[in-house]
Amino acid sequence: MAQEKFIIEGPTPLKGEIEVRGAKNATFPLLAATILTDRECIIRNVPLIEDVFRMIELLKSMGAKLDWIGERDLKISCREIDPAKKDEKIITKFRGSILLMGALLARFKKVKIPQPGGCLIGARPINTHLDAFSQLGVKIEKEDAYFILEAPDEIKTGQVILEEFSVTATENLLLFLSSYPQKTVIKIADGDYCVQETGKFLQKMGAKIEGLGTHTIIIEGTKNLQGAEHNVLFDPIEAGTFILMSAASKGKVLIKNVELEFLELVIKKLRRFGLELEIQSNKKILVKPWTHLKIDKVQAMPYPGVPTDLLPLFGVLATQTEGLTLLHDPLYEGRLKYLEELNKMGAQIIFADPHRAIVNGPTPLYGIQVNSPDLRGGASLIAASIIAHGETIINNVYQIDRGYERIEERLQKIGAKIKRISTN
Repeated sequence: MAQEKFIIEGPTPLKGEIEVRGAKNATFPLLAATILTDRECIIRNVPLIEDVFRMIELLKSMGAKLDWIGERDLKISCREIDPAKKDEKIITKFRGSILLMGALLARFKKVKIPQPGGCLIGARPINTHLDAFSQLGVKIEKEDAYFILEAPDEIKTGQVILEEFSVTATENLLLFLSSYPQKTVIKIADGDYCVQETGKFLQKMGAKIEGLGTHTIIIEGTKNLQGAEHNVLFDPIEAGTFILMSAASKGKVLIKNVELEFLELVIKKLRRFGLELEIQSNKKILVKPWTHLKIDKVQAMPYPGVPTDLLPLFGVLATQTEGLTLLHDPLYEGRLKYLEELNKMGAQIIFADPHRAIVNGPTPLYGIQVNSPDLRGGASLIAASIIAHGETIINNVYQIDRGYERIEERLQKIGAKIKRISTN
């Protein structure tokens, strides 16, 4: 299979307009939710990215019918699916497949699934999922590399307390409980955009849900979920990526389709650091060039905090700002790996421990050959390459394609000197 890489020439200030696409992490649970009904569903504004294609392949492997009825619009029927036929190779390589657990368990009452795969950003066990299901009376067995889950006919408890603020565990519970008529309270629920989108879609299908966006969600399902149609919201993480890329390059970029309510703290912090951001009507935000920027600390936190997925972009920006910046990700011990690549490019970064690093800036960056360690780390290396002197080669761009649709073509339009090269 041909390997692809990006070749980027810098430094280049970004200028122009760029549009945000549909939200990657909101699309997975919506696709999984179509399993819950034998009626047709339509999902619009689907991002055309590798991880979404993997989820589509998974559904097709079970016998689902998926038809593109527009450039980014999918019609889906899971009337005649057989979970025994699911492609397990995809599951072991793709983290989003964990959402099959709740949906298949709700519809078929029993599911056998291997440990899902995903990004190498640290330990991502599924203990929180299994603990939550067990609270609801689900029987769980471990057989070699598989988990076997069997659902009860009736939920015995009215409450689930999650072990942590987990996006996918909250989504899995919503998917599962949407088929049970009992009222259940989910505590320590995650409130992020993808959980809210999942809840809105399930409401359209017939479930009653209260508390979306908070840490306590109440759900009352139904045995007769209907088909539904939904527009995926625009990706807040992609919007944040373009805001931070533009800022790092000291560019002037108008970013369209920004879901501002999910970036409120990010915008507030950037303004406090000294970045001029002009919020315009109709989900637009203009990033302006800056002359003085100072970042003291950025800590990733669950919603409504700074998203962990944006911390790598803050790391790149910090290399260009004045003084010391503390980066702290308490969630994933592998999230800071990309900083090792930035050090090779000329950054001055000290690792305090696997969760914290101190960036000393400003330092010029220089083009070298780097490897994309994971999806968001890869996006940060593109940002670093745009501001670096000389040519940078980024290998393993499949990691970046998992979450950003043809990112090189879109960045070219705002001045980035980036091209995709295939190698055997």
